[in-house]
Amino acid sequence: MTILILGASRGIGLEFTRQYLEAGERVIATARDAAGMQRLTDMGAQALKLDVSNPASISGLSWQLDGEKIDIALYVAGIYTTEGALSPPTQQQFDQVMHTNVLGAMQAIPQVAPWVEEAKGIFAFITSGMGQISTVESSFGWTYRVSKAALNMAVVAAQPDYPKATFIALCPGWVQTDMGGTGAPLTVEASVGAMRHTLSRVTPKDKAKFLHHDGRPYASW
Repeated sequence: MTILILGASRGIGLEFTRQYLEAGERVIATARDAAGMQRLTDMGAQALKLDVSNPASISGLSWQLDGEKIDIALYVAGIYTTEGALSPPTQQQFDQVMHTNVLGAMQAIPQVAPWVEEAKGIFAFITSGMGQISTVESSFGWTYRVSKAALNMAVVAAQPDYPKATFIALCPGWVQTDMGGTGAPLTVEASVGAMRHTLSRVTPKDKAKFLHHDGRPYASW
């Protein structure tokens, strides 16, 4: 299989790269800088330079993938914030979060999805249960919550335009990464292992579903 990982220089994206390479798959992985690209190359991945928060950078992705058949594409890039509604986000903070978590994904979809369709493959977007509107109990991380709710909508809205591909929103759980912190219950290895198992079981019947890392569907968005 050919796996494309958008946002692979650290955390969950890097672990996806490691595990898929270890499983013998071909991996194309992106990073924003030379150090990240070198890390991916040293692991055995085909590294591409890409900054998902920069529209000019992502606009050239399709031609770099020209002729590929992508069995699984993963949009992993994301930024986390913790502030609540007692104070407004700064414009710079809001723009940074929304550009990376939402606009980057929306710009990647028309660049990547045609190559996923070539393989009748899966395009998975790493989202969060914090973007689930029906269960909100606090404003903690409200800019992040808004961005993930918007990402979920983007995934569902885009699915009908790419009928040969299966789009899913996939929550990794609370993971021990720079974003999740050391107190999280899931190691990055366990989370990615569970998500890989879930992805191996996804079929076209799962189009536009919101799934936990272990494959359980969310009851609502």
